[in-house]
Amino acid sequence: MNAAERVCAFLDEAQVYYLATAEGDQPRVRPFGTAMVYEGKLYIQTGKVKPVSRQLASNPKAEICAFSKGQWVRVSGRLLNDDRREAKVAMLDKYPNLKAMYDPDDGNTQVLYFADALATFSSFTAAPETVEL
Repeated sequence: MNAAERVCAFLDEAQVYYLATAEGDQPRVRPFGTAMVYEGKLYIQTGKVKPVSRQLASNPKAEICAFSKGQWVRVSGRLLNDDRREAKVAMLDKYPNLKAMYDPDDGNTQVLYFADALATFSSFTAAPETVEL
C-alpha cells in the first residue's frame, strides 16, 4: 500500500475529515467525506459553486485532518483541480449517493488532488510518522 492509499484508507475509516483553506487572512474549516486514490494521487471532491472552490482557486494550499481509533492524520499540500471527466466519474462511482447532486458533466462537479503533500500520522502513544504523497 503506497502513502496515498494508506491515507485514503484512514480517511475512509474515519468517514469525516476536516478541510482547512484560507480566505484572505481568515482560516476556513469544514467537514468533508470524499476521498479516493486516482492515478496514484489522493483526490477529494466538492462543487465549483461553493466558497471552498473559490478559496482553493485563489490559494491552493490546504490541510485536511481526520481522527479515528485514537489516531489522526494531517495532510498538507496544494489541492489542484483535475477537470477530466474520467476523474469525476471515478469519484462519483466511489460515492454513488453523490449522483443525486452531482454529475460529471454538470459544470459544477470538481475533483482536486494533493500535490507536494505530506501526511503525518499521529497518536498520543507513538511518535508521529510523516510520509510524502
